[in-house]
Amino acid sequence: MNLRDLKYLIAVAETLHFGKAAERCYVSQPTLSGQLKKLEDELGVSFFERTNRSVAITPIGEMVLQHAKLIIEQVDAIVQIAQAHNDPLAGPIRVGAIPTISPYLMPLILMPLRKQYPKLKLILQEETTDNLIQHLRDHRLDIAILGTPVTEQELAELPLFDEPFWLAHPSDHELYTKDEITRKDLSNLDLLLLADGHCLARQVMDVCRVSEDGLMGDAADLRAASLETLLQLVGAGYGSTLVPALAMTGSWTTGSGIIARKLDVKDAYRTVRLVYRRSFPRVSAVEALAEVIRGRLPNTVKKVS
Repeated sequence: MNLRDLKYLIAVAETLHFGKAAERCYVSQPTLSGQLKKLEDELGVSFFERTNRSVAITPIGEMVLQHAKLIIEQVDAIVQIAQAHNDPLAGPIRVGAIPTISPYLMPLILMPLRKQYPKLKLILQEETTDNLIQHLRDHRLDIAILGTPVTEQELAELPLFDEPFWLAHPSDHELYTKDEITRKDLSNLDLLLLADGHCLARQVMDVCRVSEDGLMGDAADLRAASLETLLQLVGAGYGSTLVPALAMTGSWTTGSGIIARKLDVKDAYRTVRLVYRRSFPRVSAVEALAEVIRGRLPNTVKKVS
């Protein structure tokens, strides 16, 4: 038994697919399958029930899996502690960010981060909030940049900035001639939203005081997978939406048929934060990333110290 075999076990258990697990572990499928078969033979148990169509973990496999995760977690902690002792601001750091933040924040910080901390190697991943939190738990990420608070006891957060929402509507919209946008205007919007899984969709509905059942018109039947696609729908006249302030740097703000309006609505914002495991030993790297981010923010957002 070795650490590599335990990592193979975890990968198959999480994907329930030997091919996908092999890709994650950067080995061939026969190699991964062969090693797991040897481990099963060594222990005299079967970790998985295999058919031509599916893979399911056995009860004994589930029990072994829990111990395997603990072992890998402790080994990872040993490596991190040693690295933190030598130089916490050197080596790889795995950072995940939600898709409605990453494309707009990363261009602001990548070069300054490399210049200020040249030994720090950023490994970036873009995922939805739920996936990023799970990756933190599984030690597949060190830090996540999220737009929602976390409730998990094993996770800590470091607030970065409050990001206001702006209203984006077509240039021929009835709100075009209105000087001030009120809460009532928001609650009556032909609201376009991102697809399920994006926390921004829920945040926008909360600000506009609408529910899924309260969505109106053609916009209710349209869900976009990305903020860029959502804005294209706005420009084509399908409806309106709320846009995070950092996205105001995008090219869509000119010549797209979209009018962007600043809101004077008290809770029309989200707080962006760094989230990490409380056991993560390189806290100084988290603080360094926070310092760089806060130092490169535009005046459209408000820093949180």
